[in-house]
Amino acid sequence: MKTDVEIAQEAKIERIEKIAEKLGLTADDLEFYGKYKAKISKEAIHKFSANKNGKLVLVTAMNPTPAGEGKTTTSVGLADAFNKMGRKVALALREPSLGPCFGIKGGAAGGGYAQVVPMEDINLHFTGDFHAITTAHNLLAAALDNHIHHGNALNIDVRRVLWKRVLDLNDRALRNVIVGLGGAANGVPRESGFDITVASEMMAILCLAKDLKDLEQKLGEILVAYKKDGSPVFAKDLGITGALTLLFKDAIKPNLVQTLEGTPAFIHGGPFANIAHGCNSVIATEFALKAADIVVTEAGFGADLGAEKFLDIKCRKAGLKPDAVVIVATVRAMKMHGGLSKEELSKVDMAALEKGAENLTKHIENIQKYGLPAVVAINAFPTDTKEELAFVEKICNNSGAQVALSEVWAKGGEGGITLAKKVEEAFNKPNNFRYIYKDNASIEEKIETVAKEIYGADGVEFSDAAKKELKNIKSMGADDLPVCVAKTQYSLSDNASLLGRPKNFRVTVREIKLSRGAGFVVALTGNILTMPGLPKRPAAMNMAIDESGKITGLF
Repeated sequence: MKTDVEIAQEAKIERIEKIAEKLGLTADDLEFYGKYKAKISKEAIHKFSANKNGKLVLVTAMNPTPAGEGKTTTSVGLADAFNKMGRKVALALREPSLGPCFGIKGGAAGGGYAQVVPMEDINLHFTGDFHAITTAHNLLAAALDNHIHHGNALNIDVRRVLWKRVLDLNDRALRNVIVGLGGAANGVPRESGFDITVASEMMAILCLAKDLKDLEQKLGEILVAYKKDGSPVFAKDLGITGALTLLFKDAIKPNLVQTLEGTPAFIHGGPFANIAHGCNSVIATEFALKAADIVVTEAGFGADLGAEKFLDIKCRKAGLKPDAVVIVATVRAMKMHGGLSKEELSKVDMAALEKGAENLTKHIENIQKYGLPAVVAINAFPTDTKEELAFVEKICNNSGAQVALSEVWAKGGEGGITLAKKVEEAFNKPNNFRYIYKDNASIEEKIETVAKEIYGADGVEFSDAAKKELKNIKSMGADDLPVCVAKTQYSLSDNASLLGRPKNFRVTVREIKLSRGAGFVVALTGNILTMPGLPKRPAAMNMAIDESGKITGLF
């Protein structure tokens, strides 16, 4: 069986200007990064701005398991299916982070015969967007420490500096560090740490900004520290907002690539959904909607994380409204949620399947709470039996969702045509889109609403530190912002070991962070970390490149 990278390397892909033509773009609308990658120019974005929006399809999933659900693969295959059916379609995805790429996950550009290419470039440095974010974030950190070193005119309390540094790799040794050691010439000593780049507020800002001017305004509003009198210090107080913005001059432009079948794909921005808001950029999504009749996009991890944040943060900020939601599920994942180990998933166990299916039905219910039509895509595996598939189909129908078998991993777009037809049917279903909480609810009420309505919790416990920061947030008049809950992706609860559909639990919020620039409040729950670590045997140990430049082991 060929690996994903082998399939991608054997593909005959078209020059990017040919792909652009499918959306009405010319070579003059592109800024080329070699033969197969390009950015969309500012002028092209303006030229398409008066176009009518196409249909928006959000792809989400049940809670992920080590067995793999194939959400990105399904997104790519669904777009290819629409392409095969003669629809003018575009894909809008996040950029992969180097952290999970070299860590536990490997590449993240789809799989099998439903991939975006050039797969190696997309998974590695791509067009440099993440490097721009990392540099801008660390420039702000350097300017902050420099200000303190040169007299601290703002009277910043060095014990209450909030802005850490970032790196787009998994490195647990950098979670907590001391900076400024080595004498008076080397800065004021203080405790700090590193987050992964995709958890940076600047990543969220890039993905929520309307344009460069809006991005500059948002960057200036980043809360970086508190003064000794308790008042806030913002990035704009350090006088480098213009410098930060110029680092984004190219990164803000959407990237255009293609699928294995030549479907246009916009890949731009990449916040994680367990520690950030999990959606690609507003700019890329909005441009795709102006350029295509159907846009397939995805949100990270399960619907309790990525989809909730897509709907309550991204749609709220950008005025977007999905026309249908696809929930990706597998028989294997349901059996794991029902109590089987990864090694047992190939055997038929209807009791485990029935118990684990409760996880899927909860996600269906959640999408319906937003007033949106749901279509379940059962990502097919060779070990699935007719009995198991028939049971899942019955469960979905009883929950009020349409369902289709997806075989895009093995067959590409052809394997997603049934799913695409179900999605088109969903376009005509009742759509009464609404947010799960109101703008004028308190931050506590918003978090409790998400916990109760989306996770199924009995309530929320706030630590003393979280309560203290909530008071600060209210004093700054930021109580009307949406919430971004940082939570494990593996469970509906904040405990990764509680699989299926847990009941009788409470969510514990241990820390609250104001992302004023991005425009939301982050609530960290459980033991979620903003700087992941590498596993005992990281995926990087399987990777290599030969003298000809051929890469192996990426995925």
